[in-house]
Amino acid sequence: MNKQELFEKNLVLTTEFSRYVLEHPEVAKRIPKDAVVVILPEYDQELAEENLKIAKARREKDQPLVLVKVEKLAPVRKSRLVRPKVEIASV
Repeated sequence: MNKQELFEKNLVLTTEFSRYVLEHPEVAKRIPKDAVVVILPEYDQELAEENLKIAKARREKDQPLVLVKVEKLAPVRKSRLVRPKVEIASV
């Protein structure tokens, strides 16, 4: 798996985990402050191993490590955005 694939897969996972936490705020309360949160997709062993390796390498001494094991992802649904306007800022 190259860096771009790793990034894209983790972008999906982190977005979905953020949505999950917003819908289930009690989950956020269980995560220690300053913890390293690592998402381990059970359906993609290579990605799970890479994520754990990266998390362990970047973790500081005594920093809590939170493992989020994901069995699978549900099918993608339509976006809830209504006529978004995307434009390049000319700043």
